[in-house]
Amino acid sequence: MKQNPLLQPTRHDDAVLRSTLLKLTASQKIICTVVIAVVALVWYDLLNRLVAFGDTIDYSGLHAMGAQAVEFVKRYNPFFWWAVVILCTLIIAYFLYGFVQRTQRRVQGKLVSTEVLSILVDELSDPAVDVLRWVWNDHRHPITVGDLQRTASELRSRRASKINLAREHATLLEPRESMPDRTK
Repeated sequence: MKQNPLLQPTRHDDAVLRSTLLKLTASQKIICTVVIAVVALVWYDLLNRLVAFGDTIDYSGLHAMGAQAVEFVKRYNPFFWWAVVILCTLIIAYFLYGFVQRTQRRVQGKLVSTEVLSILVDELSDPAVDVLRWVWNDHRHPITVGDLQRTASELRSRRASKINLAREHATLLEPRESMPDRTK
């Protein structure tokens, strides 16, 4: 571990964590990007076909409803088909969002190998390792990618200084031997 006399994480800590997380989550990000790009391209082609189909519909068979009704349907025909496109786009976006969320949860649960963690801990400063220890609160389970992501987030929100403050408070609140017992 690198020595840090200020007891604060460094920019190097953030860079090391980002680099490690990028290596551990790269495949998930690439897969999500490719899936979203393919779906967007396919949907773009389909929506153009759908709108073109709407333009070719002949409503002259509705003449029994009256000329005014046929004219009304013809006038608002493009709006109907664009409403269908928007509705389908929202449904597709909902499913893509769910897909991305599921892949992120799966990656967050992925275990970090001992080799990767060893390299990471060697590169991090003591305060950053303290934050990682704080995040990893259940020592019965190995460290996961989600723990590293939370560590990066907590480092950005100055968790190291909060841990130091808590230690100072604990030191101040330790029982003193020279103080008389006030409970009697």
